[in-house]
Amino acid sequence: MKINQTYRSPNFGPRPKTADINMLLLHYTGMQTGKEALERLCDSAAQVSAHYLIEEDGEIFQLVPEEHRAWHAGLAYWHGETDINSCSIGIEIVNPGHEWGYRPFPTAQMKAVAALSKEILERHSIPAFRTLAHSDVAPERKEDPGELFDWAYLAKQGIGAYPDGTAQNTPIAEDDFLLKLGEYGYQVDMKNPTGSATKAAIISFQRHFRPSKLNGEIDPECCQILTDLYSQLDDS
Repeated sequence: MKINQTYRSPNFGPRPKTADINMLLLHYTGMQTGKEALERLCDSAAQVSAHYLIEEDGEIFQLVPEEHRAWHAGLAYWHGETDINSCSIGIEIVNPGHEWGYRPFPTAQMKAVAALSKEILERHSIPAFRTLAHSDVAPERKEDPGELFDWAYLAKQGIGAYPDGTAQNTPIAEDDFLLKLGEYGYQVDMKNPTGSATKAAIISFQRHFRPSKLNGEIDPECCQILTDLYSQLDDS
């Protein structure tokens, strides 16, 4: 797999010696062009970066070596962790995003995402349930890579967790959904189950695993999907 090393970002730092790389975090660029995104990610004044960027035609750019801590997650949380940059590899995927004309991700781009992700997963011990969207770890701030991103395609390539409808377990009860969602990894405010933070977490879950309906409401389909995901955890 050919990787373009023309662009290098100055925006990175050392990973803590105690940090393991155990998460793959996928973003969209949310800018009008890939060139604009590359320039921003390599601008020292912007103070943001990612390890890789993938253009719509499938070209892959490496901006930060994997051994370094890129600055892509921002204020984030997953499964009790808040320093997501230290434990993750970040991939920016060129797409104008919801602000500039959100559109489906081209086949060539998705194939490149799959190929790069497979190589990253081979280098690091990253569980399927820790291949995540930026919106999963920052649901009140972020929507990317969004509901048009083809997580099901990646799962068929062996990348990430995705419901496949094969779970034989009794579905999680709606009353238990928030507790189980938090145990899965999302930041849920159990003291305020109807608050904005909790609703954002539910929408993020839906955006990743049930993109056809983003209403922030717990329903039987959400419960079945989360049950399916838990069954995959049990099999891993």
